[in-house]
Amino acid sequence: MGVMRDLNQYLKLRGNRWHYQRRVPTEYASVDDRGVIRKALKTQSLEVARARRDALVEADDQYWMKLSLQGDMPPDMAVSLYRAARQRAMARGFIYSPAAELADVASLADIMQRLQSIPTKPEPSTVEAEAVLGLVERPSVKISKAMEIYCDEIAVSELLGKSEEQKKSWRKVKMRALNNFIKVVGDVPMHKITREHARKYYNWWAARVAPKDGSKPLTTNSANRDLGNIRKLYREHWEYEGDENRENPFRNLNFAKQPPKDVPCFSDEFVRTRFLEPGIFQGLNAEATLIVYAMIETGCRPSELSNIMPENIILDADVPYIQIRSRADRQLKAVASSRDIPLVGCALEAFKRAPNGFPRYRNKGNHMSKAIMDALRVRGLQATPDHRLYSLRHSFEKRMLEAGLDYGLRCLLMGHKNSRPSYGDGGSMVYRRDELLKIAHPICNQFVEALPLVDIR
Repeated sequence: MGVMRDLNQYLKLRGNRWHYQRRVPTEYASVDDRGVIRKALKTQSLEVARARRDALVEADDQYWMKLSLQGDMPPDMAVSLYRAARQRAMARGFIYSPAAELADVASLADIMQRLQSIPTKPEPSTVEAEAVLGLVERPSVKISKAMEIYCDEIAVSELLGKSEEQKKSWRKVKMRALNNFIKVVGDVPMHKITREHARKYYNWWAARVAPKDGSKPLTTNSANRDLGNIRKLYREHWEYEGDENRENPFRNLNFAKQPPKDVPCFSDEFVRTRFLEPGIFQGLNAEATLIVYAMIETGCRPSELSNIMPENIILDADVPYIQIRSRADRQLKAVASSRDIPLVGCALEAFKRAPNGFPRYRNKGNHMSKAIMDALRVRGLQATPDHRLYSLRHSFEKRMLEAGLDYGLRCLLMGHKNSRPSYGDGGSMVYRRDELLKIAHPICNQFVEALPLVDIR
């Protein structure tokens, strides 16, 4: 059922308007006496007619499936039938509203219009009446199912432009919040979630951010992220169901924000005597090694370097530079992150040896970070246990600050939003290069000769 052989199946043109025409399948003829279903789609547009036809096809398929079921209806089927009723109402030009809501808020004229839209020949259509009069009961959707609907349908626009890696990371955070909620409260139906449930979840987190047993506290940022994700799920689920005014039981439940833990910088001396020691990364693959050196003199985020495309590496210009850009399949962290950075020092040498970027780690940022962090630990390059790969980015920013580089230029090169009024384009590439040369670490021929080459075949 519902598998169409051609693009215009079930469509009939009568005069200059389109109609939906479909015969009831033989196996349902004994329980659905409509015979041949004919419905005016009230449009001259073939594109609109196809959309309305699709809604009616799905609604009829779900109706026939309902007729074939025996006993209790599975939850997924109840959801499908409810959606089908909403689509059928939409195809008739109405917004689906449960009967109780229509009785409370609909005008008499609206109700009469809905009644008049129900086909009466050869007799009133039950399936149409259920749709336009809101007689299909809203199903009980558990929070686990609601999250599935949210991730697959509601949040589609939020995921546009994200890479598969970014989507996986986004979903992982949502599922962590859901799994924690279910562990504490249970897989509760959405319409039964109360303030008591929300407080129980909040209190569970409170015991972890302020433990009384002497255990290590978790951050309030983690707690707020989980609470915020469940709060957003609840709000957007009911907006999706047309109940925008439902009070959110998770409202105002959050913890005071904690300042993020500072990631320490590497000192200039440490970088020059340890990181720039010729052959220090021998044994680490070429792409990971060159990403480290590219990061030292560009201050890029690791993921920006691992995902840079060949067309954004410009080595044959008077001033070689890289472009950090969003792609159709990958978003940058913020609008300000899009920028052009001149290449100097060890970063220029790194890109000369990786003119096509780092395909080994494209869309595999976690693998890259693990490989490099393991290399730092083995080689004694962490300085302290708190030092991270990201410390190189912070070191780059600190060097610019201490050298007196212009605030606007620092923001531009770091990909930060400039809080001051911005004039011009941030300066020419020559100007940017000359400013960066003021802070570039010196490198020797022995260092350059020891750099690996990425195979570009």
